[in-house]
Amino acid sequence: IAVVIALFFLCNSDSYITKPRRPLIACPFRKAKQTITPLSNTKHLLVSAYMDQRLEDLDIHIIGIFRRDSIQPLNCFFCCKDYLGKTTPTYNIQITLVFPSSLQMLCVRFLRPAMLHVTLLTKPENETAFDYTWLPIRNKKTDGQDKEKIQFDFTVCISNLFGDYNNMLQFAQTLEMYSRVVICNTSCGPDLDCLLQSYSQEGFVEIVPWPIGKHLIPSHGWHVSQFGEDLHYFGQQTILNECIYRSMERSRYVLLNDIDEIIMPYQHNDLMSLMNMLQKQHPNAGVFLIENHIFPKKHSEASGRFHLLQWNGVPGVNILEHIYREDPDRTKYHPHKMIVQPG
Repeated sequence: IAVVIALFFLCNSDSYITKPRRPLIACPFRKAKQTITPLSNTKHLLVSAYMDQRLEDLDIHIIGIFRRDSIQPLNCFFCCKDYLGKTTPTYNIQITLVFPSSLQMLCVRFLRPAMLHVTLLTKPENETAFDYTWLPIRNKKTDGQDKEKIQFDFTVCISNLFGDYNNMLQFAQTLEMYSRVVICNTSCGPDLDCLLQSYSQEGFVEIVPWPIGKHLIPSHGWHVSQFGEDLHYFGQQTILNECIYRSMERSRYVLLNDIDEIIMPYQHNDLMSLMNMLQKQHPNAGVFLIENHIFPKKHSEASGRFHLLQWNGVPGVNILEHIYREDPDRTKYHPHKMIVQPG
């Protein structure tokens, strides 16, 4: 089950702030250093915490992976500057999935943005802050500061690399079409890893380590009947939701995509020109769906003009040689990808 838990908490109210039992030298004492953080005394995993500034009453969303077969009451515990807030129970809004582990988000509403870090407890008592691993609250709006200015028109979120994926040529041809990419990496081949590091140094690609196999047995496929592991497709939904929140206040649009897909307009010079037109036509829309189409590898462009000699030693598929699209069967459903406005 994927769950959204909404919690209402007044951090700046005196009734919700308690003096710590010992002086606070720093807040927090133990900050999460990994992408995935096990939650003590549970089977759950915490990923990140973000402030959602889309509403007047600011929300904090904690993104994590939670075991459906061991759900227990959880309590949010906050560090507000140099003081600790009281724990507060959570409120669940559930979305059904069939795998044992799935995505959850925990939401916290408060009046003023004094919270700096957050963690979850299985008991409502907040005996000490020294025993917990804390998540920093990102996308924070501090007192007297405006929202962060938009840095990018487009961010592409790639769900995951796994299985020592090493399709370097297709990967490069696809990513070079975009201006900014966020990608989670569980494992990839040596050639692709070298390319990723180069892109990362240029600031073009943001790599998010995703060692999910250390904590769960991830599924390599979509259907639980065929792949009966702990987590759907290496945590794809968690990854993409986290990337949306990571892009809030930073990117005007976010494209949620797979590594073996490319989305480019053919009647406009670039994606931003396309989105400007669509936004004028649909001013109230915040999500746009793009239908998938298949370009089979077994059919190649006949002239060979895209078969470049300098690419002969590069591992992977040359997508420029496969330009013939299958006619879609309109009697069947075709999957879609999404372009969303995250803010």
